[in-house]
Amino acid sequence: MAAKICLVTGASSGIGHATALELLRGGHVVYGGARRVGQMEAIREAGGHALPMDVTKEEDLQRVVRTVLDAHERIDVLVNNAGAVVHGAVEDTPMVMARDEFEVNVFGPARLTQLVLPHMRARGSGTIVNVSSIGGEIALPLGAWYYASKHALEAFSDTLRMEVGQFGIDVVVVQPGIIKTDFEAGTARQLREISGAGAYREMAEAMARAAEAPVGHQNDQATDPGVVATTIREAVESDRPETRYVVGWQAEALLNLNRSLSDREFDATVTGRLG
Repeated sequence: MAAKICLVTGASSGIGHATALELLRGGHVVYGGARRVGQMEAIREAGGHALPMDVTKEEDLQRVVRTVLDAHERIDVLVNNAGAVVHGAVEDTPMVMARDEFEVNVFGPARLTQLVLPHMRARGSGTIVNVSSIGGEIALPLGAWYYASKHALEAFSDTLRMEVGQFGIDVVVVQPGIIKTDFEAGTARQLREISGAGAYREMAEAMARAAEAPVGHQNDQATDPGVVATTIREAVESDRPETRYVVGWQAEALLNLNRSLSDREFDATVTGRLG
């Protein structure tokens, strides 16, 4: 197939990094954007481009889009992957942290989408991939702002899909399960700093200990980010991609559990494991 011009955010690590490399292996032209440019050397070595970008900064988003358009006069694929996570009880989490979560997980992707859409619409084609999470459909304790932001991203994607389909533009949501990345490396620290000394300390400590569990715990069973990257490439190269892709360890199982139980039954299942 003809090479597509792809822009991938959050490309310095995890799913974004793996996706940039996978798209390069597919013969596509890839621009990776991230704050940590030094961690995208492998993308450069594979023939891609690494651009400094903070998805919360308007000037960065405009500069990156203009850079790609100046070089190729089009952007065929946008992969909104950059993300952030904060762990703490709703009562304890400072609102500035909640707002930051939405800036990275919702408003950054939304603004970047606004910038690329006119060019996709003019060409009558394009693919926008929004990397969500199973947390875009379920919610767990002590992560309200992360789950709220991913729910928002999925609703945004659903509306966007209905609006831009008439212009030949596909909108795809990817819902990873438990993936082997450093994304939640600070989970235990955050839980203890934000909720480790107050009314939610027992729940916070239980979750922190689970996050720190040694070999043999879920981190050893977590899915390699390359599996998610392969799924994203499949969507990008498809003439008619699915609207949602569920991928990764425990993804289908947790979503099915949530769909099959009542809200109170699901709540009891989750909180019971933290008792």
